[in-house]
Amino acid sequence: MTMASKLLQTPTSARLVVRGGRAIGGRAPLAGDKSISHRILLLGALADGPTRIANLSPCRDVTRTRAAIEALGARVDALDDRIVVVTGRGVRGLGGPPVRIDCGDSGTTMRLLAGLLAGQPRRFTLTAAAGLGRRPMDRVIAPLRAMGADIRARDGRAPLEGTGGPLAGAEIVLPHASAQVAGAVLLAGLNAEGTTRVRYPAPVRDHTERLLAEMGAPIRFDMRSATLDGPVIRLDPAGGGTYTVPDDPSAAAFLLAAAAIVPSGEVRLSGVGLNPGRTGFLDALEAMGADIAIDGWREHGGEPVGDIVLRHRTLRATEIGGALVPRSIDELPLLAVVATQAVGTTVIRDAAELRVKESDRIEAIAAGLALLGADIEVRPDGWAITGPTPLVGADVDGADDHRIVMALAVAGLAARGRTSVSGASRVADSYPRFVEALAALGGDVEITAGS
Repeated sequence: MTMASKLLQTPTSARLVVRGGRAIGGRAPLAGDKSISHRILLLGALADGPTRIANLSPCRDVTRTRAAIEALGARVDALDDRIVVVTGRGVRGLGGPPVRIDCGDSGTTMRLLAGLLAGQPRRFTLTAAAGLGRRPMDRVIAPLRAMGADIRARDGRAPLEGTGGPLAGAEIVLPHASAQVAGAVLLAGLNAEGTTRVRYPAPVRDHTERLLAEMGAPIRFDMRSATLDGPVIRLDPAGGGTYTVPDDPSAAAFLLAAAAIVPSGEVRLSGVGLNPGRTGFLDALEAMGADIAIDGWREHGGEPVGDIVLRHRTLRATEIGGALVPRSIDELPLLAVVATQAVGTTVIRDAAELRVKESDRIEAIAAGLALLGADIEVRPDGWAITGPTPLVGADVDGADDHRIVMALAVAGLAARGRTSVSGASRVADSYPRFVEALAALGGDVEITAGS
């Protein structure tokens, strides 16, 4: 059984235990990009013909999307644990009898499915686990309803219910810079009469747009807007029928952060996705003085990819806000960890969106870092962190949130003694190979039964 498979079966009471004091360096396994994996599965189901998808993320959230397209009638054949073949049913081919789909805790699955199903001829119900059930869904319901979608939710929370039917293109101006909502609008736009335009208040990751262009859709886009002419009659299988998912930059961020705050040699990560909407973390690290080099720029399936090298050196404080925030939103708690080891006071602002993720990430990372000895001040939209601060191992709460669990584990690598983080099983939501990867770089990390 692979480490990824073991993590998917880890008891919810398990803890991630890290012992600091060891140097970090070398190479480590990543995983297929989670964001792209969701989208290539959904768009593969809408393609005319089969798509062979290599390096598909094995994470728990992506398995929800895979199960969803199978429930909608798309055939998925597994060649091994990270290669599948999706046989598409056409742009309007996912209609049928009423369907109920469990999205678990995957917000990407729920929001993108809402857009996809808005134009398919069938009734649907999208249910959620408790964590996702607390997250706001009005932000995706409102623009879809503006296109004529029959979709609703009680108090703006899951479950979502609706009936797919005729849609009309619309001009959608998003109040929040959300690639999930933008993707949902564009998926709905595939079956809408007329032009759908979506505008973002700040640059976002444009994976949906790039994949649609790769598949021959009439789409024009930059990092602030996208225009799709519908209805789209046909989508060709991506990559001519074979699509390789780049490695996940969000997964890479945890390993780069570990190397940035723990004395080390150098860390090399190959084949990492470098979508401009995802490189805010690298920009922030460079602003803090990190020694980062990117080699071997190339393109896979319309996505830029490269090899990242980071060498440890002294970091300095910086300010992170504005347009950088949407490009690093998933990594901001990790940047708070890095800031504990930078000289001066780092301010991270404009990140109130973190309060409505899988947990209130602003409070969760602050509570954990404070227990480890960090000098961190919580603000309504972020933190002020003063460093460098010697960290000391402690038992901390991962807030039942995969990114908080992993960020606190990285902090434990820089702490003296033993750090134990609750919620080890949540790591499988996005990066099942996380423990294996830290160990490959020299980290002392294990999963224990917990209590």
